[in-house]
Amino acid sequence: MAGGQERALKRRIKSVQSTKKITKAMELISASRIAKAQERVAAARPFSERITGVIRNLAAAGAAGDSPLLNPREEVTTVAYVVVAADRGLAGGYNSSVIRNAERLMAADKEAGRQTALVTVGKKATGYFRFRGYEIDASFSGFSDAPSYEDAREVANHVAAKFESGEYSEVHLAYTQFFSVGSQTSTVVQYMPLDSSTMEQAETTGPSADYEFEPEPSEILARLLPRYAEARLYAAFLEAAASEHAARQRAMKSATENAEDMIVRLGRVMNRARQDAITTEIMEIVSGAEALRAAASDGSDLLIDKVNVQDVFSKTHIYPHRTDHLSAGEQS
Repeated sequence: MAGGQERALKRRIKSVQSTKKITKAMELISASRIAKAQERVAAARPFSERITGVIRNLAAAGAAGDSPLLNPREEVTTVAYVVVAADRGLAGGYNSSVIRNAERLMAADKEAGRQTALVTVGKKATGYFRFRGYEIDASFSGFSDAPSYEDAREVANHVAAKFESGEYSEVHLAYTQFFSVGSQTSTVVQYMPLDSSTMEQAETTGPSADYEFEPEPSEILARLLPRYAEARLYAAFLEAAASEHAARQRAMKSATENAEDMIVRLGRVMNRARQDAITTEIMEIVSGAEALRAAASDGSDLLIDKVNVQDVFSKTHIYPHRTDHLSAGEQS
């Protein structure tokens, strides 16, 4: 029985060691991808700042703010949520935190008498809401760890068309903000109508340029606002991707450490089981030798001339030279 327990422990240790190799590899892969994701976030920031500056210049030139993407609805009847999650798991609480934030706000909207709509990004969000019976207007997947601008454009065009047609009164964006490798926060922000404060002229300390626009500023603004919506969504996708890699790195590092601790604990249990088995065999040998000696001393008819403990050891799993614990009389 002890031998069977030892074999079972060896198999379990081997299994944990294999799992540890996998989690360590995933940790290193995620660590390498975080740097690339951070670079993409930093590279996209100048474009967002430039397009925001152009919109402010258009506003200063007298562009009217009558775009459908800017004007809030008089009555909010349907609130849409764009939930940005991952295509894969093994990322700790990354997926669950953003999904639960959106689900909590959707429940609050329903209690207030407003209808809700869902646009999911990532297989995990789609699977979660579909399993719980939510109606999903559109789902997008396959690019959560490395989104492109075309992916953001596809999602933004779908949402903007629904918003401009009046099917959506408001659109909220649920994603995970990336601050650093060790700090990410799931948040829900208003996506449409676009924030009108963007069109307010920023305070400048130096002289500002006076631009002449051709065609009219209002026409340029109407064409530029959809690009601005795409840029905002693309920035959110990039931050979510960086957050996903950071969360997966932490989760895999924790899993690797837990595997190491489990290997140590299982090794101790296996050594204790082996020691118990050896002690049991030694006690059985000593007890048998004592019984044979007692029978010989009582004049028994057993044909025993001499108890050879060395022969007894040679027939067991105990090494013959390990007899130092016996007395001198027992070794003879």
